[in-house]
Amino acid sequence: MSFTSLFLVGIGLSMDAFAAAICQGLSMGQSRFKHGLIVALFFGGFQGLMPWIGYHLGTHFAQAVGQVGHWISFALMVYLGAKMMLESRLAPDDTLCPQLDYAQLLGLSIATSLDALAVGVTFAFLQVAILPAVVIIALTTFILSFLGVMLGHSLGTAYRQKALLTGGLVLILLGCQIVLERFLNMK
Repeated sequence: MSFTSLFLVGIGLSMDAFAAAICQGLSMGQSRFKHGLIVALFFGGFQGLMPWIGYHLGTHFAQAVGQVGHWISFALMVYLGAKMMLESRLAPDDTLCPQLDYAQLLGLSIATSLDALAVGVTFAFLQVAILPAVVIIALTTFILSFLGVMLGHSLGTAYRQKALLTGGLVLILLGCQIVLERFLNMK
C-alpha cells in the first residue's frame, strides 16, 4: 500500500478523533498547549495501537468485535456526550474543565479508534507493512487532534457552557452516525 493510500486511511480514521478533540478544546478554560499535546497523544496513540492489535490478533478477534463494535462505540459516545451536556448545565462558566478528565479522554480514545482495529485486520489480509502504516495513522491523528483542540479552544473561550453543550451533542451524534452506518451497510 502506498504512502498516499496510508495517509488517506489515516485521515479517514482520524476524523472522529478530530471532532472529539474539538469538543475537548471547546471545554478548556485557558489556552492549554500541554493539554492539546496530551489529547493528541491519547488519540494518536490509540489510533496507532488499534490497527497494530487488529493486525496481530487477526480475523477471529475482528469478527467478535465486528458484531458489537458499533454498539460499544455508540454507548461510549452517547455516555460521554451526555456527561458533557450535563456538566454544561451544572458547572458555572468560570469553572468548566479546569483540568483534563483522563477517564473521559480514555473512553473517547477507545471509542474513536475501534474502526482502526478492523482496518488492522484488513492490513493483515492485504499484507501491508504494519509498522509504517501504524506510524502514518498515529502521526496523522496526532496532528489533526492537536489542531482540533486548538481550534475548539479558540472557538470556545467566549461561550464555554454553550460550547460544552454543543460538544456533548456532537459526540452523541457521532455515536448515532456509527450505528446508522452499520445499519446502512447491512443492506
